Amino acid sequence: MSGSRRVDGPLVLLDSASLWFRSFHALPESLTAPDGTPVNAVRGFTDTVARILTDRRPRRFVACLDADWRPAFRVEALPSYKTHRVAEGSSDAEEVPDTLAPQVEIILDVLAAAGLATSQSAGHEADDVIGTWAAGERADPVEIVTGDRDLFQLVRTEPTPTGVLYLGRGWAKAELFGPSEIAERYQLPVEIAGPAYEAMSVLRGDPSDGLPGVPGIGEKTAARLISTFGTVEELQAAAGAGDSRVPPRARAALVDAGDYLARATRVVRVVRDAPLLTDRDSAVPDSPSDPERLVELGRRWGLRRSVDRLAAALR
Repeated sequence: MSGSRRVDGPLVLLDSASLWFRSFHALPESLTAPDGTPVNAVRGFTDTVARILTDRRPRRFVACLDADWRPAFRVEALPSYKTHRVAEGSSDAEEVPDTLAPQVEIILDVLAAAGLATSQSAGHEADDVIGTWAAGERADPVEIVTGDRDLFQLVRTEPTPTGVLYLGRGWAKAELFGPSEIAERYQLPVEIAGPAYEAMSVLRGDPSDGLPGVPGIGEKTAARLISTFGTVEELQAAAGAGDSRVPPRARAALVDAGDYLARATRVVRVVRDAPLLTDRDSAVPDSPSDPERLVELGRRWGLRRSVDRLAAALR
């Protein structure tokens, strides 16, 4: 391990698909390889990984992948889950731009040549892979790099600090959210910030994932109710008992939404015990594992500067 890399650096868990979709839409398709193939997503992804390695100085790094972007157990719980993202004419394939799909394979080639680990789990999303890595970590602080707020539910202070480096506004405006930041942003109890965010998400819903939420309960009301009762189950029990701390209109909606809440919780909750398939050790190498291959990928795809930056970031 390089002497310049901090021995107490974090374990970085990268939500890979979130980053390559973001890179694809942020950079123009006019960025092409010598043969004319668009490489905008590859360039953005590679440059951001280099920035992560340089700025966060992780001791370990895992690029987490979707083995199944719409897992059967979530669709069984809530058939509307991600239905708007299903490709036309398909029952389960994700709608991915034609010029992005080939770039994913190049990205995986770059990660392998650099010697950076990838991890996935059959029948699970990258969120579940991240959740499993984070839940099992007992040595290093954890930083989850993503543009998906669903992963805010994983923040914690013990046994090792876990935060989310949120890229919603790009790397230049990345924000690191731990329990205190989540509590302040959403007015939730800091001691249960992660679980409380999950519960709030179940109540308010998320149209982008096909989760309708409980009618009449928005983010602020959801946060207030969870701050009072702690869990969806306790809130439901209070609503059913006519607890005056639950407004009458919300009380009726919660009683009516009992079946939805049970199913939505299974959808929103990130799995913490998925069986993982990881291709190499998570330790960040101090040089590319296959430098010749990395140089070749840079030459072939017109990414020389990007792969040079990535190789330099490993040192």
